[in-house]
Amino acid sequence: MSLKYSEFIDLNYVPSKTDIIATFYVKPAPGISIEDAAARVASESSVGTWTELRFVPSRVNRIKARVFEIDKEKRIVKIAYPIELFELDSDAPPNIPQFLSSVAGNIFGMKAIEGLKLLDIHLPKEFVKHFPGPQFGISGVRKIMKVEKRPITATVPKPKVGFSAEEFAKVAYELWIGGIDLCKDDENLTNLSFNKFKDRVLLLMKMREKVEEGTGERKSALINITAETREMLKRAKFIADNGGEFVMIDIITVGWAALQTVRYEFEDLKLAIHAHRAMHAAFTRNREHGISMLVVTKLSRLIGVDHLHSGTAGIGKMESEEKEVLAICDALRNKWFHIKRTFPVASGGLHPGILPNVMKIMGTDIIVQVGGGVFGHPSGIRAGAEAVRAAIDAFLENVSLEEKARESKALFEALQKWGAKKPL
Repeated sequence: MSLKYSEFIDLNYVPSKTDIIATFYVKPAPGISIEDAAARVASESSVGTWTELRFVPSRVNRIKARVFEIDKEKRIVKIAYPIELFELDSDAPPNIPQFLSSVAGNIFGMKAIEGLKLLDIHLPKEFVKHFPGPQFGISGVRKIMKVEKRPITATVPKPKVGFSAEEFAKVAYELWIGGIDLCKDDENLTNLSFNKFKDRVLLLMKMREKVEEGTGERKSALINITAETREMLKRAKFIADNGGEFVMIDIITVGWAALQTVRYEFEDLKLAIHAHRAMHAAFTRNREHGISMLVVTKLSRLIGVDHLHSGTAGIGKMESEEKEVLAICDALRNKWFHIKRTFPVASGGLHPGILPNVMKIMGTDIIVQVGGGVFGHPSGIRAGAEAVRAAIDAFLENVSLEEKARESKALFEALQKWGAKKPL
């Protein structure tokens, strides 16, 4: 066996039920055919190298990746990877870093490739069975929050950093009183000199107890523990010890290994994971190179996040196409063997005037996160929160926002300020 690049193409190959299938967009470098480029991707991501070898074990031919489908017009290539290529040791957690080092490793830097994007992955039951998935999922989070049908609401105090812990707790009181379910840290609020993590946790837990007594509604906080892995575990335990149910993690910046570690530890702490995707666009936004958000979504749900930011289908301030966001929502909510369903989080530039459009596209099994659309309300934070709830109620009652605004001054004022404008 020579392991020439051409030997990694088999258009007659029928993937087995245990194969992992990766779908790539492949743009060859000038002078390279798409067949040759695809073969090099399959080779480099499995068992191959650039030259012929003098000794190759017999098993290598069996476990090599195979290009089995090429769409030249769309530049779409499908590659099957035998499951033996990936670490699924019963004595250790399954290894997502090794998985990505294979199917999304050296291949992005190959000179034969001008553009390469990992668009999708198909993971068979034999692979998925090794992963825990979300500890709570959609149904478990709804049970925690005692919200059965409507979208769960969340708000990030704005500005995203700058409040002291005391100021943060005071604005949390206002948004909770106004009807928001979850007060959320933003991606860069951790343990800052002017807003210490432990102070924020203690003040929020004390304030939420006061609000719950007054409103009869369940309230909670998505508190950011993003840090070095051992520090994240310390912070998570502090939240659990003080009555919290959720943590927030910037899953891209902490890395897949850290996310796997905390997910297993949280089994004992009984904490749900709110996954923020900060930094994802560095490799997901380019249409011709990188890794898609759909792939990030599947791996995140597999590892076990309970909420994941999904985009707003172009309605909010972040770039996202409706087709892509719907695919992400499906990947989070569709039946997937034993894996529980994960909440999509619609966030980024939302306000009451456009919330019905979000729910029309994404459904009501979502978390609606509104920051500036609450804190920028003309009558203040509490009114901003009331306007969000009124907009959601209008959608659920199948009435227009204008009609609902006749009975909600807060919604009326929100519509006066923002209308149905999509922010940039």
